[in-house]
Amino acid sequence: MALLFVCSLVVAIYLGRASNSVKDKEPVAVVAGKTVYEDDLLPFIQGQLRQLRNQEYELKSKALENLVNQKLLEAEADKKGIAIGQLVQQEVNAKVAEPTGAELLAVYQSQRDGLNRPFEEVKAQLQQTLKQAKLEAARREYLKRLREKARVSILLRPPRVEVAYDPTRLRGSAKAPVIIVEFSDFQCPFCRQVEPTLKNLLAKHEGRVSLAYRDFPLREIHPQAQLAAEASRCAAEQGQFWQYHDLLFANPEKLKKEDLLEHARSLKLDEKQFDSCLASAKYKARIEQDLEEGMKAGLDGTPSFFINGILLSGAQPEATFEGIIQAELAAPKDKRAAQ
Repeated sequence: MALLFVCSLVVAIYLGRASNSVKDKEPVAVVAGKTVYEDDLLPFIQGQLRQLRNQEYELKSKALENLVNQKLLEAEADKKGIAIGQLVQQEVNAKVAEPTGAELLAVYQSQRDGLNRPFEEVKAQLQQTLKQAKLEAARREYLKRLREKARVSILLRPPRVEVAYDPTRLRGSAKAPVIIVEFSDFQCPFCRQVEPTLKNLLAKHEGRVSLAYRDFPLREIHPQAQLAAEASRCAAEQGQFWQYHDLLFANPEKLKKEDLLEHARSLKLDEKQFDSCLASAKYKARIEQDLEEGMKAGLDGTPSFFINGILLSGAQPEATFEGIIQAELAAPKDKRAAQ
């Protein structure tokens, strides 16, 4: 019976692939006697399709998280012979203390300017908000304990995109099990904001995590980003990409041409070579290539990261990066390569 199931599954997969192949060859238009096929559309919509696949994964991931939590609560409630609502009340709600006066006052002091009202007027509101926050934190902690006890294994995997990187702009070892490819913009405040997080991760996982930089200058809103990207490439010519990169992010108000030249001088780069490189715009085409490959991968903003091909958008907290990194480090090497 098991063998029949496996055979049926293989046939279904084969037929599914064959069906997709036939669909790709389905005509969608005829122009001047020449047929246009569905797979001819891919180069024009590849980026958008990847965005949709990422959105689909996010929806499935959130739904799975809710379903797993529900199953955990059901199993624990059945074990205790009580209803789920009673379980939550007994194991979570009843164990959460009411906010103390000191806690309420501390919250009020931290939000005083925004509230712009006397403490006594907002005390009841603050008490309700803080109590709710405590309940939610306790529920998360309880579910975490249930998950650990039940040994939950999540098999749903995010979509991956194969993204190349430039070895001359790699911070760390090319042999590291986790490579983060960053698409960034030297004038982007969010790119600057995430810099400490990236440095912390590299220091914490030295030898296991490396960072590659690729250009994605948003020229419409960051007019100085293009030239800064070109200047960083000129610094890379002299083996000082990362030093120059760090200077650019440390001095966001100094991105004019004279500033870029000053940065080069401060690093004691060959001034004549750097000036000639920057004036020639020799790296403009390569920056354009980074942009095009980023857009094909589904990017529309900065900073964007591919952690072993898994997309992460925006200046996310360190814990978000850490979650993906830990999962990748825990995955067997052959599975990382196959996914």
